[in-house]
Amino acid sequence: MPDRPRPDAPDWGRASEAVAEVYFPHRLQVLGGGPEPRLTLASLDLGPVVVGQVGWGADVAIECDYPDSYEVNLPLTGHLESTARHGTLTSLPGQATVFRADVPSRISHWDATCTVLGVKIDAGWFEAQAETVLGIDRMHLRGLLPDQLALDTGSGRAWRQLALSLAAHLREPALFAQAEVVRAQLAGALASGLLMSVFPDGATAAVHAGPAQPRHVRRVVDALHDDPARAWTAAAMAEVAGVSVRRLQEAFRTWLGTTPTDYLVEVRLVRAAADLRADPAATVSDVAARWGFSSASRFAAAHRRRYGCSPSQARV
Repeated sequence: MPDRPRPDAPDWGRASEAVAEVYFPHRLQVLGGGPEPRLTLASLDLGPVVVGQVGWGADVAIECDYPDSYEVNLPLTGHLESTARHGTLTSLPGQATVFRADVPSRISHWDATCTVLGVKIDAGWFEAQAETVLGIDRMHLRGLLPDQLALDTGSGRAWRQLALSLAAHLREPALFAQAEVVRAQLAGALASGLLMSVFPDGATAAVHAGPAQPRHVRRVVDALHDDPARAWTAAAMAEVAGVSVRRLQEAFRTWLGTTPTDYLVEVRLVRAAADLRADPAATVSDVAARWGFSSASRFAAAHRRRYGCSPSQARV
């Protein structure tokens, strides 16, 4: 089975490139010596959100890293089989598969009859929406998003209907091109609707419930939120968890998609960023020390990586 479009079928290469232009670079495999592609591809660009419809017309597998974006794939027909955090996952019409930003994923079988409505969402923008709408920080969002959504009842069904209503305009991709305000509002509605369908009970339930996180992970998460300024070490966090450092690191990667140390930095950054806005009398060094950063320069570097600007620029 080849790990790229077959060289004797150049149309597969063109089909792959066309999909990559709308969505992501990927590695395409044609399963079972299938026919030449019968590609279905149409999209609507709303800025931070792209809504599109994709079908290959043959059985394929796809590997992708989803750089800097989340992807929600809703099968309209057929089935979509992928490798999730805890095993193989199959989504049918009325369900959706969720892929996290920057996490390598494999769609092991996109069947020939499957047409997908794909919603691509810019990661930084979506994470900012999550903070605004629900008060969920980036690490919680990445860890708590489920691998699959049920979209046949309740708020999930409402979000699916919203996405489908936009899909009706995919043949007119320039429909809102000159209406930036409309595009922004539609993108915001899709993001907020998705967040509310995933976390219908709001921020508290989102942060403290989640997909059955192990108790030792929850103990450390709570401790870091309760006292982020403490001079935490890996050993101290493992002691709170009651497990080894290695086991704690593995659990954080599995359930939150990060390390305990990076999670701590994220908590500190969110608190410090709030103080920069709320306490103009405090210097950057004051804020850095208040939230446990070893120096103002380390804080500034972390702030720039997270928010794209220095702490002083964030105050302007």
